[in-house]
Amino acid sequence: MARIRAFENAAEAASQGGVSAYGKSADGHAKVRGPLHLSTGQEAVPAGVCVHLGPKDYITSTHRGHGHTLAKGASMERMMGELFGKASGFNGGKGGSMHIADFSVGMLGANGVVAAGLPIAVGAAHAQKLLGRDDVTVCFFGDGAINRGPFLEALNWAQVFRLPVLFVCEDNRWSATTASGPMTAGEGASERAQAMGIESMRVDGNDVMAVHQAALDLLLAVRSGAGPRLLHAITYRVKGHVSVDLAAYRDPDELAAALLTDPLLRARKMGQGLPGCESLAFDAMDAQAQAEVASALASAEAAPWPEAVSAFTDIQTTGAGTWH
Repeated sequence: MARIRAFENAAEAASQGGVSAYGKSADGHAKVRGPLHLSTGQEAVPAGVCVHLGPKDYITSTHRGHGHTLAKGASMERMMGELFGKASGFNGGKGGSMHIADFSVGMLGANGVVAAGLPIAVGAAHAQKLLGRDDVTVCFFGDGAINRGPFLEALNWAQVFRLPVLFVCEDNRWSATTASGPMTAGEGASERAQAMGIESMRVDGNDVMAVHQAALDLLLAVRSGAGPRLLHAITYRVKGHVSVDLAAYRDPDELAAALLTDPLLRARKMGQGLPGCESLAFDAMDAQAQAEVASALASAEAAPWPEAVSAFTDIQTTGAGTWH
């Protein structure tokens, strides 16, 4: 959680122009290229879930994919390089924040299309089953995705074929700049899953230990061949829709109340009195995370820009024309 928070704080500053330690250029221009969607306040969900996954397990993500990517074990330096648009990035600097992917650790990709990760996850899980593998797929998506068609289609397919997939709804209560509650019928993701016969569990998504235990229980069932499961994690997105969105449309009192449930602060409180969880231990974790981020920033700054010819690679031709 500390690594995710430190990374996103640095990326946010770099996207806004930032201060020198966070990547501000000499002319004050932002160094992060393209939109940057932050998951600040939601760190307990990827941390609590991905700790149970191995290298051969898959995940799919959303446009807020930094936390999932780091929790799955991907390189912080390569992700920062991608945000900076550098050749060292996961996609050679061409994808940016919303298209982070690292197949080497089973991270099948962030996705700029809401709900698009759901059918990708189901396809991956179906492949795992057909190949007789014992690994699983975890699909992260937001509460805004449950009102889109792919949610219903993906859950139905997964249940009909009893696929090894855990659906994880990060219910941060906002769909872009609109509150999700007034435009969502019923009680949300978990109840819709249950209507399709998929066992689900609702959990406090800002309590990392609660997420950890719930994910463990659900993943044990998925790995046993019991079919799909759904984890409905109630959390809160404390930043705007993108890094330059001040979220003035949000009730200040709502935000103030949410900040009191910050998952990192709660973890510190839960650790009080436990061996190895002294304040100095938490401070050391934060310091290590900050050092890793500083190294990632330096690496991204020093990395070369993509060659111009790379614009014509990693593309699909429809046969209508020829590139020269």
